[in-house]
Amino acid sequence: MTRLARQATDEAEADAYRADRADTLGAHDYTARIREDDDTLILYPDEWLDGDTVELDRIDDTDRAVEIPLSGAGDDTWAAVEADNAALVTAVGEAHGSIHEANARAFADFMGNHYCRRIESATADHLAEFCEEYYPRNVWADADQQAALDASLEYLFGVADTECPERSAKM
Repeated sequence: MTRLARQATDEAEADAYRADRADTLGAHDYTARIREDDDTLILYPDEWLDGDTVELDRIDDTDRAVEIPLSGAGDDTWAAVEADNAALVTAVGEAHGSIHEANARAFADFMGNHYCRRIESATADHLAEFCEEYYPRNVWADADQQAALDASLEYLFGVADTECPERSAKM
């Protein structure tokens, strides 16, 4: 929603996206900030804040904060990353069917929306975060789709002609 707000040509549309983001985060007791010096969206638990200030003594676990880069590396824009990732998703669907395509789409969304990165650049930590945190909370996959996840990711990295990274032990 943050990227959509930034890309909106109409200020009312941008405001609507920001309001949707605030409502979504509010439902989970989080607040968004943008760190301008490196163009990163920061999501803080509300209980860490006193007004607009993060109170360091309220931070119980820094892993509860979320940082999402809003710009890609180099000349990559979200649209360019999405186009490349979408082509890989389509190739998985054509070669392996709709369940694997749905899982590939979920990973493409994760890499593009959270990191503005192409699938080929995924690390073991990205894969672990996707499988252990993003997928269970955001994909709403049925049992068949869940059971196919590992194979889907192998197919996705295969069509990307990239080795599938091993999941990191630190996640």
